[in-house]
Amino acid sequence: MPALYTGRFAPSPTGLLHAGSLVAALASWLDARAHGGAWRLRIEDVDTPRCVPGADEAILQQLAACGLQPDGPVLRQSQRGDAYAAALQDLVEKGWAYPCGCSRKDIETAIESAQSQPVSRHSAAVYPGTCRKGLKGQAARAWRLNVQAVQTALGLPALTHWTDRRLGPQRQNVPEEVGDFVLRRADGLWAYQLAVVVDDAAQGVGHVVRGQDLADNTARQIVLQQALGLPTPQYLHTPVVLGANGEKLSKQNGAVALDLQTPQAVLSALNSAAQALGLPAMPGQTAKVHALEKWTVLSRSPR
Repeated sequence: MPALYTGRFAPSPTGLLHAGSLVAALASWLDARAHGGAWRLRIEDVDTPRCVPGADEAILQQLAACGLQPDGPVLRQSQRGDAYAAALQDLVEKGWAYPCGCSRKDIETAIESAQSQPVSRHSAAVYPGTCRKGLKGQAARAWRLNVQAVQTALGLPALTHWTDRRLGPQRQNVPEEVGDFVLRRADGLWAYQLAVVVDDAAQGVGHVVRGQDLADNTARQIVLQQALGLPTPQYLHTPVVLGANGEKLSKQNGAVALDLQTPQAVLSALNSAAQALGLPAMPGQTAKVHALEKWTVLSRSPR
């Protein structure tokens, strides 16, 4: 009989786990254990050019050193191409996905022509729907989801609503704030949004616990879940660990791989992650037990 709760941790093997990624791993593990559920592990290696050889196995070893063992086999996105292709084909047959011939420069030029002002370097360009009605002689580069077609066909509102278990009620107008987003990239690789949605359903994930920096993806994923007839998980987005410059700690922002060579180093890393989640640091080898007890209380309702 399957567990009533299934969560997951889905690292990208672009490097080893660092302090920020351990926070997401610990939070998702704690939430699964607090609910008596299963914790799955997925290696998100669909963006193969950015993956570091051997990083996937090293991440598994890091998690094991912290006592974070998955329930069941590890899923690897690099082996899931057929599933993504089937999902895209389903959307194409429904008339909800179309080929796009636009480069990034084409999109920026189209937006600037319509707005008479340059696109901000720090903001994502909203796709203007240039290829929605056909390629107009261009060669297909990518595939996009026709968001408005999905919403119209399914009778969905323009505003996508969901309730985050930590952040509370959320909403986003995907057609206006994002536009028709990419399902398959111009380089032939599968887009993050499609792979995540298909894999969460395949692994039976009903609860997604991940960093707050990924919260903006949620509305797109909900629309895609609805388009594919897949269930929508519950979401909880955890605080983001910041680097010295005040930006999200990441491999591109000076994050260093965790030192987990000794029991003391493991305990220190776990306690730092627990504190980032608002949990008290605990001495000794019972750190995860105490963190689990506190998380069981804190995770029951939005804060």
